[in-house]
Amino acid sequence: MRDTIPLGRFAGVRIGLHWSVVGIVVLVAVGLGVYWLPAAFPGHAPLAYALAGIVSAVLLVCSVLVHELAHSVVARRNGVVVEGITLWLLGGVARLRGEARTAGADFRIAVVGPASSAVLALVFGAGDWMAIRLGADELIVAVLGYLAVLNAVVAVFNLVPAAPLDGGRVLRSVLWALSGDRFRAAVWSAWAGRGFGFLLIFAGLAEVLGRSTGGLWLVLVGLFIVNMASAEERQARIGVALAGISVGDVMSSPVETVEAGQSVEDFFRDAVVSHRHSTFPVLDEHEQLRGLVTLQHLRAVPVQARGRTTLGQVACPVEKIAVAEPEEPLALVLPRMTQTSRGRILVCSAGELRGIISPSDIARVLTDHSLTAALPAGADLTWEPDTKPPPPDWWFPGQQRPL
Repeated sequence: MRDTIPLGRFAGVRIGLHWSVVGIVVLVAVGLGVYWLPAAFPGHAPLAYALAGIVSAVLLVCSVLVHELAHSVVARRNGVVVEGITLWLLGGVARLRGEARTAGADFRIAVVGPASSAVLALVFGAGDWMAIRLGADELIVAVLGYLAVLNAVVAVFNLVPAAPLDGGRVLRSVLWALSGDRFRAAVWSAWAGRGFGFLLIFAGLAEVLGRSTGGLWLVLVGLFIVNMASAEERQARIGVALAGISVGDVMSSPVETVEAGQSVEDFFRDAVVSHRHSTFPVLDEHEQLRGLVTLQHLRAVPVQARGRTTLGQVACPVEKIAVAEPEEPLALVLPRMTQTSRGRILVCSAGELRGIISPSDIARVLTDHSLTAALPAGADLTWEPDTKPPPPDWWFPGQQRPL
């Protein structure tokens, strides 16, 4: 989920809107300003209802932003890089580059979102109480009460122990702490997520059959949860299969690099014949990493401009390159490969370039373990590793409780 309308940065985190966020704004504004408020509080001017609906929708989006910012700030404090926040139709997404290193950090990152929504519910609830005491207009009271209730619902809903909801992350962290196995805990929480998602879908279909269009919303949310939970299970299963394999075990080293000051023309004339790869880290005169270039992007440089264009100017900047350390578990690094257009991960230690991981390196490891996964640059495989079921004394939605 990528933003289409950048809003800037807050607390060092890039914030943006996906175009679909317009859907929730229109839904709330029209639902309140055109239907609910006029029916519940008649006698006001149409402009007043419209303003109340629009203000409610904007404050709801701001509430979602606070929820995601809470995740992002705590994630950064626990050593997880935050790529940005995108607000969209079903709420918000905080894009984290990497995972928490401990179960405790995983728990803190997950629980702070619902906690922030609960605090917002209390704040709006207190504002609603004050508005009543001060004799404020009934539309103001209604809007504050609506936002208090909605934030409370968001807090409670997100605590449902099912991935990808925050409650699923909390469940994962608890199971991780109890079992000591992060990846199996993730598989179990993903199964819980799928079970909960199917429950929402069935409930929504039942409402639709009862001639209630509100069921369509439940079906949409349920489908989203099922798809996300399945994706998390897929990633977790790879983690189970690749447990014990580190980045350093897979990386290619030494790395073939190029100079930032070399022109694209010189590269094609003198160097490309001697190079065996299609992707090259770019170093400056001080041997510091400047970026990454590929033959595909170099060929895109117009022929007449190649003589005056350097590799450093064409290179993808460092901040947009996936980077890992040699001792990191390979399974935790794999998602970074799909988050970069270059499909490569540079391995660095103490500021020095130690190696590089390409899709072919990953494909080789997956093949050795009889796995399959979708990787960049055409390295697409399929896999179905065995995953042990949860302990017999543990129950999750979608599985019958043992007798």
